Amino acid sequence: MGTVIRKKYCVNGEWLESKTDKWMEVTNSSTGEIMAEVPCCTKEEVESAIDAAQEAFPEWSQLSLSKRTQLMFNWRNILVAHLDELTLLCSKELGKNLDEAKGDILKAIEPTEHACSLPTLIQGDAALQVTSGFDTATYRMPLGVVAGIVPFNFPAMIPWGWIVPMAIATGNTVVLKAASQTPLTSMRIMELFYEEGGFPKGIVNLVTCSRRESEIFLTDSRIKAVTFVGTTDTGKYIYSVAAANGKRVQAQTEAKNHALVLEDADLESAVNAIINSTYGCAGMRCMALPVVVVQESIADKLVNMLKEKAQKLVVGCAYSPETQLGPVVSATHKKRVCDWIQRGIDEGAELVLDGRDIVVPGYENGFFVGPTILDHIKPGMTVGDREIFGPVTLIKRVNNFEEGLAIMNNNPFANGSVIFTQNGYYARQFELLTDGGMVGINVGIPVPSAYFPFSGNKASFFGDLHVLGKDGIRFYTRAKTVTKHWYDEHSRTAAVSTWEGTVERD
Repeated sequence: MGTVIRKKYCVNGEWLESKTDKWMEVTNSSTGEIMAEVPCCTKEEVESAIDAAQEAFPEWSQLSLSKRTQLMFNWRNILVAHLDELTLLCSKELGKNLDEAKGDILKAIEPTEHACSLPTLIQGDAALQVTSGFDTATYRMPLGVVAGIVPFNFPAMIPWGWIVPMAIATGNTVVLKAASQTPLTSMRIMELFYEEGGFPKGIVNLVTCSRRESEIFLTDSRIKAVTFVGTTDTGKYIYSVAAANGKRVQAQTEAKNHALVLEDADLESAVNAIINSTYGCAGMRCMALPVVVVQESIADKLVNMLKEKAQKLVVGCAYSPETQLGPVVSATHKKRVCDWIQRGIDEGAELVLDGRDIVVPGYENGFFVGPTILDHIKPGMTVGDREIFGPVTLIKRVNNFEEGLAIMNNNPFANGSVIFTQNGYYARQFELLTDGGMVGINVGIPVPSAYFPFSGNKASFFGDLHVLGKDGIRFYTRAKTVTKHWYDEHSRTAAVSTWEGTVERD
């Protein structure tokens, strides 16, 4: 192995050497080799990123909507032009297969395209002659500096799709804390942002650091909003501290999405969707489908079909074209997933398919976990309630729709929920009664397009406004309502009431 590259951090459009004495390794998930080291930026370096964003805000926020929109159109085209390069980089550092990694980049492009509709999206409301001689209009104004704290599992989509496009299009400036395990894709996009994007310096800044250095985002008065994606415990903490300091917060946290498979379902299609949603991205996504709640009358058949199809998945090097299931992100994460599998067995689950000892020839040091299935998950088993974040399917057996729905809604998380059925009545009842914030009817991954909010519920989200869609616009802007009155001969001499412009009464 050659010399390991030490990466820099980006403030005001410049890549700077960190003065830190702590460096964090980035590994190739398929080989286990160290790809680079990134700095655990010092508190002063994180503060300098906030300084740059604060300094850039006045000019950027007052730039015309048409100019900002033109920059976003150009930026979208740059991302498209670098799609293959970014796909490969994402695949290497994270472990997604090439198709999944490409999807990660495309999910950064999609919200960027949405942000190009800014002149329409940001329009407020107005009315003439609300009361005699008074007109009122509401405008959407930028907040200021916003902070993004992102996880390892979507290094393009979350920072450069969920956060940056809508934040900057609406006139804000940004400080990103990139995930230290998978920062390289985000850093490369950051390079393109200034090298080819033509954006003013300082409107997006990027650091890598530990939780300790990023605490400043929660308390610094210059930070007006915080977007976080990660664990529930950390999300609760960020929400409570940042909100207590007067900041807007959207904290997307853990999930334990369930699918309810009824006996009338198209079983072949249902199993194909479950395979895709459970084992895609090696299960490392909050919209994975790790739990299948199935009617007992078809449970054995479903489990057999699931096992047969899962065994045929090609597990291998993430960036090999034939790979269907790549590695997890790190050795530590592999151990965590395997520990959860063993815990499920210890709790009494039946091991149907075991992926813990899989070895990929030529990539023996990669962080691979094969498809795993645990059956007969009972209430009280922690493996059935907690997020594993790996390629593990858990089977819960029920007698009917009502029992299945109750089990699903009893879970503390409510990111997504899915039903597979051909029965319109049960589909409608599910749509009406499920706690899931994103609902699929014969859809394994019910993630909406960027034009709708990513709307998790319960312990999967803390905040009032979700990312993307109209919620995203509202989160990154504040309302300014203006009431106007021009004096005429009558109003110039009339007495001023307690409430100027109050609604007239007979």
